[in-house]
Amino acid sequence: MADKNSKSSNNVNGKYYVDNSCIGCGQCVDTACDFFAQADDGMAYVKKQPLNNDDIILCEQACSNCPVEAIGNNGCCCR
Repeated sequence: MADKNSKSSNNVNGKYYVDNSCIGCGQCVDTACDFFAQADDGMAYVKKQPLNNDDIILCEQACSNCPVEAIGNNGCCCR
C-alpha cells in the first residue's frame, strides 16, 4: 500500500501521489499519461491531478495496475 509519508517530491499537490516504492515500470504512464510521468531516474510521479470523473477513473485504473502499490489517493489504497 502506498505510504503518504513517503511521497515522491516530484508529485504535484493533491489527492493522488506516487511514493518512493515506485520501481519505474511505467504502467501508470501507459494508463494515464495526462496525469503520470517518469522522472529522469525512472520513478513515476503525479504531474497533474484529475479534474473530473473521467480523469479519476483513469487515475484509479493506473493505481490498480501498479504492481508495487506505489500510487495512493490521500492515504488510501486504490485496490
